[in-house]
Amino acid sequence: MTIVATLARRLTPRRRRDRAPATGRRRRSGDRLIAVLAVLTVLAAGAAGTAWYAQRQAQARDTAVRQALATATPAAKAIFSYDYRNFDASVSNGRAFVTGAFADEYAETTAALRSTAIAEQAVVLAEVSASGVIEAEPDRVELLVYLNQYRRNANTDGEKVDQNRVVLELRRVGAEWKVARATAI
Repeated sequence: MTIVATLARRLTPRRRRDRAPATGRRRRSGDRLIAVLAVLTVLAAGAAGTAWYAQRQAQARDTAVRQALATATPAAKAIFSYDYRNFDASVSNGRAFVTGAFADEYAETTAALRSTAIAEQAVVLAEVSASGVIEAEPDRVELLVYLNQYRRNANTDGEKVDQNRVVLELRRVGAEWKVARATAI
């Protein structure tokens, strides 16, 4: 054999050995790249999902606020108004806007008030002057309601005005919003 053939034989295995680790390194760096891309894809999908969920919650909260604010004025007027001449109808109108334990409390309060309202010939008209959101969730909204009650009865001269501030908690009941709590402040 010639010197060239001997050298070629000796160099060929080394080249193959040299190439094998290089190919393995390339394969490992390719595997790392695929793993990094997979992790980035999962993180991007997670971020997109979180953003989508947050946006949906914000939209649901905004819808709840609009609906609760639209309900608050007629609800407050009905709950906090009464007329001795048709007291039961006034209470029935208010009862349409309440739910839960507050419905029971409203029934007890108006039952206790009935005889006094009739005896004093009391007429109370509630008007909402303003309202604002305290806290909102998709199924529960808490509002601050500025409520003026114009009242007259047989014991007073003319009309008196009571300026009240009431925190109303409204809850979604089916497709409607009802007052679940009313707290004077």
